[in-house]
Amino acid sequence: MVRLFILLAVLALAVVIYALIECIRSRPHEVRSISKPGWILAIILVPLIGALMWFMWGRPRAGGRQPQQAPRPTAPDDDIAFLRTLDAQRRAKQREEEQKKREQEPKKRDPEPKKREDRPHGNEDKPATHDGRQLSEDDPDNGPR
Repeated sequence: MVRLFILLAVLALAVVIYALIECIRSRPHEVRSISKPGWILAIILVPLIGALMWFMWGRPRAGGRQPQQAPRPTAPDDDIAFLRTLDAQRRAKQREEEQKKREQEPKKRDPEPKKREDRPHGNEDKPATHDGRQLSEDDPDNGPR
């Protein structure tokens, strides 16, 4: 009978050591139920029961070694794709406003295009200066340039 108790004690010690080593080697984000340090303390303080609980509820799942996906953003301003969309919309709106402003500038400068009838008759063939005056042949500034 003593041999049976020794055999059971060695078996229990082997299970506890195996559970402790497996718990230490597991990745913290793969451990289930409670945190990794909590499982280590449970296995050490309540040896056989803690080890059995580790195997049932704490150990990572058999096929659980999948690559971790990036966590989803919790707020819209944390989402990079959303921020890029907002930035693209802001730029498009700014371009539209600039285009409208450029279209409005000629209308502000010249509210009404001048009609041909407004110009004095007989001066249509003579070139005008940049300030709108008609050049004459008698003008000394009207020489070849």
